[in-house]
Amino acid sequence: MTGSTRGVRIDKAVVSGVFSLDGSDFDVDNNVWLVGDDAEVLVIDAPHRADPIIEAIGGRTVTAIVLTHGHNDHITAAVDLREATGAPIWFHPADRMLWDMVYGGVHPDASPDQALGEGTRFTVAGTTLTALHTPGHSPGSTCLHAPDLAAVFTGDTLFHGGPGATG
Repeated sequence: MTGSTRGVRIDKAVVSGVFSLDGSDFDVDNNVWLVGDDAEVLVIDAPHRADPIIEAIGGRTVTAIVLTHGHNDHITAAVDLREATGAPIWFHPADRMLWDMVYGGVHPDASPDQALGEGTRFTVAGTTLTALHTPGHSPGSTCLHAPDLAAVFTGDTLFHGGPGATG
């Protein structure tokens, strides 16, 4: 458990896999953030494989799968996770070309369920998270601010110890 307030907690799962960029592959570890309580949870990012994320969910109801941006190491498990949980995928439309690169050959008919945009609000376990569009890492990079938890979930907009990568 990373943090807690009024029964709401932040859990973290780490999923390892491959990040592909410009024809190169890199072994990476990605954080998956789960915000909720013992009954329900919102999932932030879905990298690599769904099984470790489903294990971290632990039988709770998933209210949403929110993707901070469209790089493969943040979205590869989103469709499988949606199929396993029934939760909608929220994704910023400015990163649709990245989604199509990841899913074009694997799930060509798969699409995100909802457009994630500036000010989109999610309520889970009595706390609210608000989407902040933060382009730079990718055109659709989005952070989620949870003031009740004193937390901002930044995807790759920020890295530990410094700013995120831009390109």
